[in-house]
Amino acid sequence: MNALDIIFLVVALIIIVLSLLQGGKSEGASGAITGGGMNIFVKTKERGSEKVITYLTFGFAIVFMFLALLISVLN
Repeated sequence: MNALDIIFLVVALIIIVLSLLQGGKSEGASGAITGGGMNIFVKTKERGSEKVITYLTFGFAIVFMFLALLISVLN
């Protein structure tokens, strides 16, 4: 394992943690099964820490994609 692989794994773990920190925007698994929470396209404004976590997740996802392409090209 070289340095890029280790950075890739760290970014992947950060994305997992940030995804778990995000609040659910629906009624949960029961709402998905029963069809309850069908308001997928309703505009909900994120505020405060939710917005920061969303931006961080998006940023780390871009870094993850870039690293995946870079590792693929270099190997």
